Amino acid sequence: MSYLDLGIFVAYMLAMLGVGFFYMRKNSGQEDYYVGGRNIGHWHIGLSVVATDVGGGFSIGLGGLGFVMGMSGSWMLFTGLLGAWIAAVVLIPRVKSDPAFAKFFTFPQIIGHLYNSTTAKVAAVICFLGYLGFTSSQLLAGAKLASGTFVELDISYALLIMGAVAVIYTVMGGLKAVIYTDTIQWIVLMAGLMFIGIPISYNYVGGWEGIHSTLPQEFFSFSNLTWQDLANWGITIIPIWFVGMTLYQRIFAARDVKSAKKAWFIAGLFEWPIMALLGVSLGLLSRVAVEQGALEGFTTAMDPEMGLPVLLSQILPAGILGLMMSAYFSAVLSTADSCLMAASGNLTTDILGKYFTSKSLKEEMRISQLLTLAIGIVAIIIAWQMTEVLSLMLYSYAFMVSGLFVPVIAGLFFGQTSPKAATSSMITGGSLTAGLIISEVSLPLGLDANLFGLTLSLLTFLSVIYYEKKYSSKLKSI
Repeated sequence: MSYLDLGIFVAYMLAMLGVGFFYMRKNSGQEDYYVGGRNIGHWHIGLSVVATDVGGGFSIGLGGLGFVMGMSGSWMLFTGLLGAWIAAVVLIPRVKSDPAFAKFFTFPQIIGHLYNSTTAKVAAVICFLGYLGFTSSQLLAGAKLASGTFVELDISYALLIMGAVAVIYTVMGGLKAVIYTDTIQWIVLMAGLMFIGIPISYNYVGGWEGIHSTLPQEFFSFSNLTWQDLANWGITIIPIWFVGMTLYQRIFAARDVKSAKKAWFIAGLFEWPIMALLGVSLGLLSRVAVEQGALEGFTTAMDPEMGLPVLLSQILPAGILGLMMSAYFSAVLSTADSCLMAASGNLTTDILGKYFTSKSLKEEMRISQLLTLAIGIVAIIIAWQMTEVLSLMLYSYAFMVSGLFVPVIAGLFFGQTSPKAATSSMITGGSLTAGLIISEVSLPLGLDANLFGLTLSLLTFLSVIYYEKKYSSKLKSI
């Protein structure tokens, strides 16, 4: 990478830190820090939602899918579109129009309102652990980009650099900094992919003739996947739109129901087909370059998620590479900062909330910032131990979904208010999914651990409700 590219990249990182510093001076308390003052428009919210949901991890992960399976990998984000639009129609009117939720900062506060404070604490711990893992996946995505681009840069040092930038500007600026920079970052990424990455990569591998003559036909098919692929993506990604802390923060930050719904429709369209096809296309082009022997030191046996950054680093001219890398790093930051804010909100509001009751607004801000910093450091340490971005992301998703989906649906839409049922289903569902993932047990039909966790969560919830009603009936009959 030339000094020009390095200068562009450094300037971009400094600009992000500058935004964080600007909003640090404007934020006056947790209302600003965690929900952006509750007055943000639909375009900013929508672009922030898609930047957060897709971001760097899915960008790198999509590149890996395109490298391995071609265009069919784009179906992963079709589940994101479904989740966004279903949530816009069903969830947002229920949450945003309920005056009981008007002053809430976090998703576990809703759980606490539906059930009780103990249930809210359990939900907060699940959210916190899930978003801690998700933050780590984004920092790992940034480190892979950096080490793939800067050949001399070891991935461990890259992780420290990316982690430091993401954590520091998030600590300073809070959600307003996150949402407004997300808008810019997503525009930068889209422009970079459409006008720089794909055209130059396409020409580099010899255009359509070079692509078609290099790869087998299944890489261009949209049916080069199994039903298990679709089922596992759907069961993991669609429900996250109903339990994701980052998404609830943006529902709370939107001006009204109409703005929030528009934002979710915008986000869905950007996820699929726009980002889905762009991401897997670049991954496919990197596979073509590898098969042609055009990428120095890279083979199909190496990490497929590294194909995309290696391709871009070797084919883009000076100056353009710096812009393209800034675009991808912006995607990483747009998700990492949001997930870090979610984990911080869970810790400060839901887990340690009682310690803030006697604090001034200024003290609240400083404590929130210190806790955000501590969480960021832990996320960097976790990322240090992992190797694959997409797996870490999906594991984090699955853990949250299997623990939280059943109770929130039962409470919001079916009027079930049993704290024992909710708490039991959270613990059993989340624990089973985590246990299956950690133990690496071979599951029937190749299905995801999340499906079994969700099933156990539902059965547990229904069983407790049944026995509570049965016990209540017996007491009445005595």
